[in-house]
Amino acid sequence: MHHTSLIAILVAGFVLAFIFGALAQRLRLSPLVGYLIAGIVAGPFTPGFVGDQTLAPQLAEIGVILLMFGVGLHFSMRDLLAVKAIALPGAVVQIAVAAAMGWGLARFLGWSHGAGIVFGLALSVASTVVLLRALEERRLVETVKGRIAVGWLIVEDLAMVLALVLLPALAGVIKGEAGDAVEVWTALFKTFAKVGAFVAVMLIVGRRVIPWILERVAGTGSRELFTLCVLAIALGVAFGSAELFGVSFALGAFFAGMLLNESEFSHQAANETLPMRDAFAVLFFVSVGMLFNPMILVEKPLPVLATFAIIVLGKSIAAYAIVRAFGKTAPTALMISASLAQIGEFSFILAGLGLQLGILPQEGQDLILAGALLSIVVNPLLFAWLDRKQAREAAALQEAAVDPVVPPVPPDIADHVILIGYGRVGSELARLLTEHGIPLVVIDGEDSHIAKARAAGLAAILGNAVNERVLREAVPERATTVMLAIPQALEAGEIIAKLRAIKPDLTIVARAHSDNEVRHLIEHGADGAVMAERELAHSLAEMVMAAPIYRGARHLPPSSTLV
Repeated sequence: MHHTSLIAILVAGFVLAFIFGALAQRLRLSPLVGYLIAGIVAGPFTPGFVGDQTLAPQLAEIGVILLMFGVGLHFSMRDLLAVKAIALPGAVVQIAVAAAMGWGLARFLGWSHGAGIVFGLALSVASTVVLLRALEERRLVETVKGRIAVGWLIVEDLAMVLALVLLPALAGVIKGEAGDAVEVWTALFKTFAKVGAFVAVMLIVGRRVIPWILERVAGTGSRELFTLCVLAIALGVAFGSAELFGVSFALGAFFAGMLLNESEFSHQAANETLPMRDAFAVLFFVSVGMLFNPMILVEKPLPVLATFAIIVLGKSIAAYAIVRAFGKTAPTALMISASLAQIGEFSFILAGLGLQLGILPQEGQDLILAGALLSIVVNPLLFAWLDRKQAREAAALQEAAVDPVVPPVPPDIADHVILIGYGRVGSELARLLTEHGIPLVVIDGEDSHIAKARAAGLAAILGNAVNERVLREAVPERATTVMLAIPQALEAGEIIAKLRAIKPDLTIVARAHSDNEVRHLIEHGADGAVMAERELAHSLAEMVMAAPIYRGARHLPPSSTLV
């Protein structure tokens, strides 16, 4: 029935996305692959259920708004300025190289110059969603490599926003249609004037008004109102920017997120809206999959392979050369290359606009979608290969002891504490232990954390403690205690099991964030698990009990879970 088409596409989209996303996760692929395949199954090019082709693009647009709002929430001008010397020229040169390769393929296929420009630009920009998930899984977002990758991608995103704004105004010129030069320049002037007015309003008015509104709503103490306020700002600014200033929904949502980023409640806003952003992001990828015709893999295999090669090989080689030219190390260059070896949401948006304006042929959109599917499938495999490569190199360096700068673990160390994780919690814990003269060995997987530990005079080992070779570098057989300050309970469980196999009588204490995590850690052999929220509540309650009127009250039980 027509009146249930919205419900039907929502139900089919979420159910199919869950099924295929879970299958992709099971096969150690990105869930995004499953979401795209779900869209293919629900699309008009495969038998069975076919989603409403008019509603799907509107749901996709909401997905775009929330995706770009999320990008804005993570945008920091300070972080970008810190890596601007490499991110800005690097991204611009890489976009130019990738766009030139895409244009060359398009011309080889007999397309127009305009189609080649749009096609090349679509292949030049990586997916923010795919990159951030890959970095977060490896705890690399706050590292130097992670900041370069994110800064690089922010520059790419801003370039694509500019392309989306200019493309409609230049559509006639790009298609080669003869037009009045005055009209073209007038259109460009109007476009830049509207964008300038929008930016001015957002920076002058929005920078004050949006955080002010958010702070007032947060002061009510209502979680529902706070979440509703954040969504209203994201969707309202996006819609208003399109209606009043003629700019894209994406640009409006990006600025709304960026301005909210300056508020002290930005992290809360990001957390509260994350489920909604994730849900509509899924629908976005499902709706994109509905546009993909799988027959292009059979009918045009060579163009598909060429498109895939530009995305995965051409862009990566160009990025590697650029990063190395700026004097960065090979591991940093490889990580940046792997980060950019895929395309995503902006590519889809640009392809859709090019098709709508009559610049890009349908085959071009199909090739872009095919390239996205294949590159998103391959990208996690590239990161896995890179992880293994760097682990082998780190092990070889440790075996050869070729780094005289790194303070080694003293060969006669004994009765020491092994601290796994040197972030905010771990570094504070290390300070307290060293103040009491307790010998300490730190293990962490991030270069910056290890550098801080060594600067503090600690013996520190770079590597993932899940790797038994890294664990043994800390001499656990002569240690007394291991403290896991990392927030990942599943990873901590694996480490605990390996420590128990090395030395069963070790005292092992871990960090947890929920009762389920506490149970998981205890089941894997931890002697104790401290839950931060419970510890905070315990400390606050002790302060109350210290008041003279309550001194006769019985003492609280320990806040940590011990066995």
